[in-house]
Amino acid sequence: MNRSNSESDDGPLPKKSDFYNQDLTQVVVDLQSSYPTGLQTNEIDERLRAHGYNEVTLKSVPKWLIFLRQFNSVIIYILIVAAILTLLMGHYSDAVVIGLVVIVNALIGYIQEVNASNALDKIKNMLSVEATVIRDGERFDVPARDLVPGDLVYLEAGDNVPADLRILDADNLRIQESSLTGESDSVLKNESPLEGKVPLAERVNMAYASTSVTNGSATGMVVATGIDTQIGQISQSVADVSGDKSPLTRELDRLGNGISWVIVIIALLVFVLGWVLNIYELPTLVMAIISMIVGSVPEGLPAATSIILATGVRKLTKKDAIVKTLPAAETLGAVDIIASDKTGTLTKNEMTIQDIVTDKKHYTITGTGYAPEGDILCDGTPVDVTQDDQLVKFLMMGHQANDTFLTEEDGIWDINGEPTDASFLSAYYKAFGQNEPELKEIDRMPFDSDYRYMARLAENQQQERFIAIKGSPDKLFSLAAHDENFDHQYWSDLSTKFAQSGKRVIAVGYIDVEQNVAEVTHDTLAAYGINFLGLAAIIDPPRPEVIDAIADMRQAGIHVKMITGDSPDTAKAIGQQLGLAEDIQVITGSKVENLSDNQLAQIVTNYDVFARTTPQDKLRIIAAYQANNLVTAMTGDGVNDAPALKKADIGVAMGIKGTDVAKDSADMVLANDDFSTIKTAIEQGRRLYDNIRKTILYLLPTSFAEGLIVVFSILLQQTMPMTAIQLLWINMVSALTLQLAFIFEPAEPGIMNRPPRQTTEKLMNRHDIFQMMYVSVIIAAGSLVVFELFDNSVGFSVASTMAVNTIIFGKIFYLFNIRTEASVWSKSFWTNPMAFGAIGLMVMLQIVFTYVPFMNAIFSTEALSLSNWFVVIVIGLIVLIITELDKYRRAKKKY
Repeated sequence: MNRSNSESDDGPLPKKSDFYNQDLTQVVVDLQSSYPTGLQTNEIDERLRAHGYNEVTLKSVPKWLIFLRQFNSVIIYILIVAAILTLLMGHYSDAVVIGLVVIVNALIGYIQEVNASNALDKIKNMLSVEATVIRDGERFDVPARDLVPGDLVYLEAGDNVPADLRILDADNLRIQESSLTGESDSVLKNESPLEGKVPLAERVNMAYASTSVTNGSATGMVVATGIDTQIGQISQSVADVSGDKSPLTRELDRLGNGISWVIVIIALLVFVLGWVLNIYELPTLVMAIISMIVGSVPEGLPAATSIILATGVRKLTKKDAIVKTLPAAETLGAVDIIASDKTGTLTKNEMTIQDIVTDKKHYTITGTGYAPEGDILCDGTPVDVTQDDQLVKFLMMGHQANDTFLTEEDGIWDINGEPTDASFLSAYYKAFGQNEPELKEIDRMPFDSDYRYMARLAENQQQERFIAIKGSPDKLFSLAAHDENFDHQYWSDLSTKFAQSGKRVIAVGYIDVEQNVAEVTHDTLAAYGINFLGLAAIIDPPRPEVIDAIADMRQAGIHVKMITGDSPDTAKAIGQQLGLAEDIQVITGSKVENLSDNQLAQIVTNYDVFARTTPQDKLRIIAAYQANNLVTAMTGDGVNDAPALKKADIGVAMGIKGTDVAKDSADMVLANDDFSTIKTAIEQGRRLYDNIRKTILYLLPTSFAEGLIVVFSILLQQTMPMTAIQLLWINMVSALTLQLAFIFEPAEPGIMNRPPRQTTEKLMNRHDIFQMMYVSVIIAAGSLVVFELFDNSVGFSVASTMAVNTIIFGKIFYLFNIRTEASVWSKSFWTNPMAFGAIGLMVMLQIVFTYVPFMNAIFSTEALSLSNWFVVIVIGLIVLIITELDKYRRAKKKY
């Protein structure tokens, strides 16, 4: 397979994706290489210039630009304007505080975005450091970054595959590709060409960069390096995917934009009206307008929102859900779809024997994963294994025909070898404990790709020798054909039945041999024929907690979709066990690839399981759900999940078994790998949204009331009842006390029984706007009435102090109403003790504001009498009475 002398080396080699379809000769020709001698040394530099080094290099956004774009937010603009205004008014401390809020928000966003870019660095670190190449007919090691297309690479057990390779010669080669394809077991490879378009997980004649060789050896030819490899394309996808704003952030932006325009337009209109009518002198009018804006702008909203979210993040961390971005804590509450990788997320990624069938009985085995915890049952009843010689032999031979080790450390069971082999060890330990049989190994036959079984020759204490064998059912069926009692049809039908239910089927047998037999060979097995013992049906079991969690999510109106590299039959069987839907619909990645983005968006909601998918398929599936205005979460643990994790509205990665790439691409990491933790996070997210919404519905009317006081005073040509610094005091102490009460507000009853909110749903509905208007008017009017009634009789300072406290107590009583959907007279009144603490602190600050002499001097206030306080409290109580009557009317109308 040497290259033709007439072929040109000029220019880069053509990029192809169908090398798996070509025979070996055509591969060598297309890559202008030679086999078995490899490239010539003088060709390497030219190919390096044409293709670049075998490394992932992507353009990154400068850190300074990432920082600057954190300021591109309407809420931030409002804060900046507020800071500038307070500076112009000479309130430097307030300007500094607002400026610090702006900087802190920008730093939080910067850190979040920089964390996401770390996923690319983790991908780079996954690439192999060195590679064994054959050049000029000689085999030697070179830095993996120096590989070029056409290079001949030698692989053996323990190697990481350094680039994408087309396998030319394989000897029992098995490669672990789970992080790339989602397959649990390592994949048996060969050199034969494949027909038609084949999914990534089924390209058995290809080896991909970042995967690892678990068995055997091979020679392969480099077909792609660097960014052109599968792992390079994943890294490009991670870099290209722009993290969309969370639903809450989009809603807050819309709200902030609306508030900004309303305040600016009203301020301009009032200014023009006051100037035309010559209500005040121009300097006085300007200060009045500034006071109106300062009072109306809810500068505490971003801070209050951030504090509520941060507190929620802290609570989730205690539940083993580590949230990396504040908005992500709330986004889960709005989730409509959870698209989840199967292996390691919905399932344990630990192969487990679930059924054993001998010629006498059908046994089931409890317990999941590698931990040897469980029972062997027959008809639902635990059995004494020793009473069935056939079962004892089955477990013994499965244990012996094995070259995997199962170990326990700190309560965690792990394997060194093949997951399928480990399942036999676990089953043996469940039956007999961790006491290894006293046997002496004489010879071993590793798994052979041509024969698809493995065998071991052993000797017991009585010096009797036997061969244990396990492997593909059809291969062992043929070896058992000599036995006239062997019912080939029965065992074949049973094997097919297990396979169709999504289980991997392994057959087990043995041969008694003479004392002088010293090696095990294929000829030996064929000559003797085996004693067939039975079949084992193996699954990658669903995580026990996942089934209940999915049921709860369906109750909450959330649909869980499974995206996997498994075959459609296996994927559907697992989906049924998980309870994804009543009638599970499956579509394959190859069909997804043949659909346009619009076509995929139209049909994507019809399917529950996506099988044989690639990383690009996952990315498109997430985008298709989002195109239907569905808030979509993605859960996963592998490198192949990274682009979809980043694209999703919220990405959730497994913390224990998840790759670093997946964890860096995600918004939330489950420290305990417990999928059911997502349910807790969803409930917390819904609570956070409710409390943020309550904060907004509370903050806006009370802020607007301050602005209305200024507007009414200007229009009525009255003395301004409050100064700008008094308005700032109101906003500051409210932000430090009353607004924080919503942090601790518990979830509303039945919060997980309601469907997810729609992405088109606004933070405030028509009634909310109506309530905001009348509450603003009540508080503003009450404050003005109090000022007008007492200004002439007790003087400006007392009347102004009463006006300020009227607003404060209006806020206090309104807090009682807005805290919960239930009546203030219900038991819900007592569910948030911290609300009473916040009110108590607020009252204490107002006492200081009203009675402490230096505060009187700063804020132009004066001490109040008991009769003054009585008037203030009564006016505040009116707010509670009217809002509670409105709540009662709405509740009665609903039912």
